[in-house]
Amino acid sequence: MMGHKWNTEKWTIKEKAGQLFVFGFHGFEPSEQIRRLIEEYGIGGTIYFSRNIKDAKQVHELSGQLKQIAEAAGRPPLLTAIDQEGGMVARLTDGVTLMPGNMAIGATGSSEGAYETARVCGEELRLLGITMNYAPCLDVNNNPANPVINVRSYSDSASVVARLGTAAVRGYQASGIAATVKHFPGHGDTDIDSHHSLPTLPHGRERLEAIELPPFRAAIAAGTDAIMTAHVSLPKLDPSGLPSTLSAPVLTGLLREELGYDGVVVTDCLEMDAINKLFGPGQGAVMALKAGADMVLVSHTYEKQVAALEAVVAAVESGELELSRIDEALSRVLRLKEKLELSRPLRPWKEVSQLIGSSDNKSVARKWSEASVTLVKNEGGLLPLRRSARTLVLWPDIVPVSVADEMLSGDGTLSGYLSERLSDVTERSMSGEDPLEGLERFEQIVVVTYDAAKHETERRVAQQAIKLAGDRTVAVSVRNPHDLNHYPSVKVYLATYECRPLALESAAKVLTGKLVPTGKLPLELSPAYPIGWSAIS
Repeated sequence: MMGHKWNTEKWTIKEKAGQLFVFGFHGFEPSEQIRRLIEEYGIGGTIYFSRNIKDAKQVHELSGQLKQIAEAAGRPPLLTAIDQEGGMVARLTDGVTLMPGNMAIGATGSSEGAYETARVCGEELRLLGITMNYAPCLDVNNNPANPVINVRSYSDSASVVARLGTAAVRGYQASGIAATVKHFPGHGDTDIDSHHSLPTLPHGRERLEAIELPPFRAAIAAGTDAIMTAHVSLPKLDPSGLPSTLSAPVLTGLLREELGYDGVVVTDCLEMDAINKLFGPGQGAVMALKAGADMVLVSHTYEKQVAALEAVVAAVESGELELSRIDEALSRVLRLKEKLELSRPLRPWKEVSQLIGSSDNKSVARKWSEASVTLVKNEGGLLPLRRSARTLVLWPDIVPVSVADEMLSGDGTLSGYLSERLSDVTERSMSGEDPLEGLERFEQIVVVTYDAAKHETERRVAQQAIKLAGDRTVAVSVRNPHDLNHYPSVKVYLATYECRPLALESAAKVLTGKLVPTGKLPLELSPAYPIGWSAIS
């Protein structure tokens, strides 16, 4: 293991342990609690959530403030992390260039697209003082019922995920930030969300080698800076039933010894119920470090953060946790900090503001968004939509809080983009009193679904509209492409994989004939619609 520039010989156990933690906090400025954790414990990093973010300028200021706190306290510079996967998972949206998400990139099939979008995203993050992205997601989405991965995956093909994921790793790391592939050893084939309970992956080694592990092997070969663990039990690898995050057979036996990984292993958040309810962050932190993790993530609660820190210190003092294990993890963390040159000062906002969200960067996002839109079904001559025809857009109210304001601000909606190109557009909410009232008055109907499998109103309204006016109805999926299986008789089906404004604008261009869709399905919807399928010959 390569060395680093910090002399840790005189550090206390608390100082060494502190560097192994990444903590979240509340507010747009450094809270008193995060300040105390930096000054008193010398924590290794922070993570930004939407609750910490107003816009790009404020994030730049926040990063500078945190940097100054660590410097004034004589601590090593902080790793500053974020979940900026693109598409539907993005904490930072105002003032930056928001890139398409993984499944949209999967639909382009382009390694160049995966690399370029990651590089531009990473460059903007670094300019704002963010130095570690918890991305890309390398889970293989081969379970349509997965409640937590879904479009965060590139594909249901392990080889596609491996190819595009490694391109993204290279892109992020070329920009000067640490890539963090997740969720090892795989969260794609689960039907339980580990935020709420502990999923089990019952497969043996042969199956893991075929599906879950190839993307991680490829990322390790590509030199990924970090790997995030999954709170998923693999009883065939660890009969104890422990989550992978706490499992020595998984983190040390499989990841370190068999796959030969020597970078930073960071846990998913220990406040997720798969850990929090069963073990608590204190015991969980000790178990994770014993199992082979190097950094422990506790995202939300100050009391749980302090408990986790104190539990690790006590475990070392009692001999339950070997000091050599702490030193090994510390060495990896400090080696990464040195590689990232975290001591570099932030560039002034006046310079940064000219570089982020630039027209060049936005053109990159637009290029790959447009390349992702997939025309899965095209019958009945309904496309392009006729400019002067009376058009009804049925819109689902089921949207994530994180994007609701952005989508419902007017010009960021699909009907808003269609109105720029069609002369008579009416938008209705699916949850309205009678969304299908007077359906006969409309000459063309656009039914938009977000995740019809999970939301009964979406499913029912879409099915009724197609039953009553199927010869005039076009369906657009703005998240889960499997929605087609809930209304298979629809004449036209378009998949965008996300409902950010850029994706909706790209969809509007396809619907109105301004753009020929070149995207291809990155996963199998049914035998009739296999991976690689497009209605465009």
